[in-house]
Amino acid sequence: MEKFKVIIVEDVKLELKGTEEIFRHEIPNASVIGTAMTEAEFWTLLESKIPDLVLLDLGLGGSTTIGVEICSRLHKERPEIKVLIFTGEVLNEKLWVDALNAGADGIILKTGELLTAIDVQAVMEGKKLVFNYPILEKIVSRFKQSVAVEQRRQEAIIDYDIDEYDERLLRHLALGYTKEMITNLKAMPFGVKSIEKRQNELINRLFRPDERIGVNACRLVTRAFELRILDIDNLEPDEE
Repeated sequence: MEKFKVIIVEDVKLELKGTEEIFRHEIPNASVIGTAMTEAEFWTLLESKIPDLVLLDLGLGGSTTIGVEICSRLHKERPEIKVLIFTGEVLNEKLWVDALNAGADGIILKTGELLTAIDVQAVMEGKKLVFNYPILEKIVSRFKQSVAVEQRRQEAIIDYDIDEYDERLLRHLALGYTKEMITNLKAMPFGVKSIEKRQNELINRLFRPDERIGVNACRLVTRAFELRILDIDNLEPDEE
């Protein structure tokens, strides 16, 4: 395998030594050309030594944002350098997303499989989104959950005969639009009377006969959320 140069950024001395040992014994084609325990040390080191890969801890000096800032600056100024996150932040999912948005090529958690030659080699070969098992397990779990939610939504749309105008009406009612405002949408070629009629038809479809009395727009929208016809995370208004 091709040789490549690595800088390790880690602020815990014992973990830094352990990581160096992993490279020495498990990834012999990697040459560790320098280590840094602070952000300042890293940028100073980078002035004299250019690595192919930076193995970057996210939590430096008690801060969980410095690693993300380093990653973001590297991505902008030295995009040819690969960045693999190696972090003990095993529960901070928001931090993982921040690191990926900052341009990280992958994230390895300091748990489970730890750092492997396969993961490091995958990054060096240009693979994006390299993760070890703990993160992959969470990704798959979220993926399965999101597919199940979307499936329930599609089933509800079919079961309650929801067309695109019904969905648009419900979505904009959820966003606080009045019937008059909805009639001004480019994709809603209806007057107020037609909107009222469609709303009443939706009440008849989404509620049992004994539930329909007194149902207003707010209760109708709540029902649409309950049935998964509307997705609370995807409420965007149409162009007016």
